[in-house]
Amino acid sequence: MVRREEVGDDLRKLVFEFFFRFSRFESALKERGYLQWSKPGDKAAPGWRKFAAEHREAYQPNEAALDLIEAKPKIQVIAQNGGLDFEHENIPENVAILDRVIAHAHTVRNNLFHGGKHGSGGGWDDPVRMTMLLTSTIGVLDDLADRGGFGGDYTGYY
Repeated sequence: MVRREEVGDDLRKLVFEFFFRFSRFESALKERGYLQWSKPGDKAAPGWRKFAAEHREAYQPNEAALDLIEAKPKIQVIAQNGGLDFEHENIPENVAILDRVIAHAHTVRNNLFHGGKHGSGGGWDDPVRMTMLLTSTIGVLDDLADRGGFGGDYTGYY
């Protein structure tokens, strides 16, 4: 199990960069009108599905996206014994590649933010795998922001 004091500065900076870019991407989704709901008074939640629907047909995965798909991030599940475990997130092959990439990016984010980090094979105590997942997801977000023309809404430079 990786402990806070055992996380090196490089990985710590990468985790910050990941969260910064993920949150900027979701902010950019909202700023560009990709909203989950549209009625006045509704919660302004990022519309990932709307973004995917608009870009699905033309999407060609970059190397980071292919790496993320190959890595098959794991999801935390309830094990047969009632405890917690991790399993590869198996997304059917007939799901569009953009939707798979987005699902895996969310899994990386959810596991880093919410998931258990110890003893059950999630890979979060393996700095090499963790670095690869974070780096790949950052590469995916950068590419999607570019495709969406998010500019300063993503980079924070206007």
